[in-house]
Amino acid sequence: MAHFRDIVGQEHLKEQLQKIVKEKQVSHAYLLCGELRSGKEFIARIFSQALQCEAAENAPCGSCSSCIKATTDNHPDIKFVTHEKPNTIGVDDIRIQINEDIHILPYIGPYKIYIIPEAEKMTPQAQNALLKTLEEPPAYAVIILLTASMDAMLSTISSRCVNLNMRPVPDKVLKEFLMKEIKVPDYRAELGVAFARGNLGRAKLLVSSEDFDKIRDEAVTLLKYVDEMDTAEIMEAIRKINDYKLDINDYLDIISVWYRDALMFKATNDVNSLIFKKEIQYIKKVAKKSSYEGISNCIEALDKAKVRLRANVNFEMVMELLFQTLKDCE
Repeated sequence: MAHFRDIVGQEHLKEQLQKIVKEKQVSHAYLLCGELRSGKEFIARIFSQALQCEAAENAPCGSCSSCIKATTDNHPDIKFVTHEKPNTIGVDDIRIQINEDIHILPYIGPYKIYIIPEAEKMTPQAQNALLKTLEEPPAYAVIILLTASMDAMLSTISSRCVNLNMRPVPDKVLKEFLMKEIKVPDYRAELGVAFARGNLGRAKLLVSSEDFDKIRDEAVTLLKYVDEMDTAEIMEAIRKINDYKLDINDYLDIISVWYRDALMFKATNDVNSLIFKKEIQYIKKVAKKSSYEGISNCIEALDKAKVRLRANVNFEMVMELLFQTLKDCE
């Protein structure tokens, strides 16, 4: 049974949510924003269980009937909104699962809680349908929206919610967690911290994934020789990503770290601060041929590529444009 103490590196959220539960100052809607795999659903589950907990204090207690039901996903008053289309939460999903259900009184708990994972996938029509419920919710209703992109949410939605923002987990906290809880050695924990960039879920995935080692090696090989490769060769190398279980964003993050290393080395001439220490001769090459502005442009291009992919722009077109920018880095 998870408790607030199990939330890692989000002290500001823990304190805020515990205060809400303790003082029973519960709002009708919360919008929790954080990166993919940052632990939004984990936090939402603990908060929901605490709100429904039968214990007088230290909720969620983990032993009452409500907590047991919540832990096994059998609590009738904690509902997760699902959707059949992989990239879209449609208007019917909201109408059927929330709007038509919310006026039925809670079965056993004091609240009726609806959790919407990937809320950024709601269409404008779906968000407008939800808006009608947010404007006049029943007193017992609590809607928790989880999103990886605040920009994808209509301002009319976000303005009617208590906005909760996750922060990057400090490197020291992240490394300690990986070594203590995941039982990984020091050097691998450091690697996971470097690539995770404050994202606990991503760090856990990376340090325990054999695919991460393979995809890192593929990315490094490509970056070493990208200047000598034509577009067809580059695209063939990139398509290999599909053979692995990691997300394209993890691949792009590996490339970002490469260019951050180049920028760091150009500024400090210090090998010890680099993640790709073993590839120093290639990092030196990038740092020597490129200006500070050029390397910064590469890092910016990687961030833009992520945004475009989230917006469902054609994968090959995004990748071709990205690698042309990387090749032109000067």
